[in-house]
Amino acid sequence: MGFAAITDTSGNLPSEQVKKADLKVIAFPYFIDGREYTCLDTEQFDGDAFYAKIKSGMKVTTSQISPQQYADFFEPYLQQGQDVVFVAMSSGISGSCNSARIGAQMLLEQYPERKIEVVDTLGASLGEGLVALEAARLRDEGLEAGEAAARLRDLVQRMFNVFTVDDLMHLRRGGRLSNVAAIVGMVLNIKPLLKGNEEGKIVSFAKVRGRKKSIEELAARYDKLAVEPEKQTVGIAQAGCREDAAYLAQLLNRNRPPREILTVEYEPVTGSHVGPGALALFFASHNKVRSEN
Repeated sequence: MGFAAITDTSGNLPSEQVKKADLKVIAFPYFIDGREYTCLDTEQFDGDAFYAKIKSGMKVTTSQISPQQYADFFEPYLQQGQDVVFVAMSSGISGSCNSARIGAQMLLEQYPERKIEVVDTLGASLGEGLVALEAARLRDEGLEAGEAAARLRDLVQRMFNVFTVDDLMHLRRGGRLSNVAAIVGMVLNIKPLLKGNEEGKIVSFAKVRGRKKSIEELAARYDKLAVEPEKQTVGIAQAGCREDAAYLAQLLNRNRPPREILTVEYEPVTGSHVGPGALALFFASHNKVRSEN
């Protein structure tokens, strides 16, 4: 019966695309004033209002998904005779990937004939979501879970996650920025360039002067590093900065137009960590791209 392709809400995929690909999605919770929320339907998420409130001082906290929650989510598919391929947010920024592995191991003791493949994307937002879409495509091609997971792990090594933010405070507060020594004060209009490294951790690797220049530097990385862009769906994620996302898309189409550009708004969990004004780009390159500057 093949496998169920599963991901989580940090993959940032539009609800319509999730339905079309027949992806199953487990939701990360987030909390505002002690009240718990989830965002499974991106069409209902008002990103402009959410990021405006964060700018005004609203505090958002997040938490992991527990091993038992993963086990409870995976088990119905095993009961139906399906294997599971779970496409997870980076282990470099969250312990949830490891929780998924623990939940999977709990189940495999009960269902030894089944397979559960946990694929660590070493990314988030569309750095995860594009891998999840590929999982669904491989399922539809008829690949078994182990072979699909191997191909997805190869894609992970080639998926470049690069972005800029308006304020590093959000990443610092959440402990998501690894190379603290590289942090620069957001003064004199200096903007950082950040990426997901070989361990899936967020690191700052360059800084430029001015917002427009930071967007152009994202496009320059694409021009330099994208492999066969005409065959790719390239991802852009933005947190309350639609015009900047449109400008980035324009730059991508200038020299090496991709087959498709998927532009999304950062959903609340990942968005609360990168903060208003975050703009990210995701595309496939060569298998050592994570060590590139």
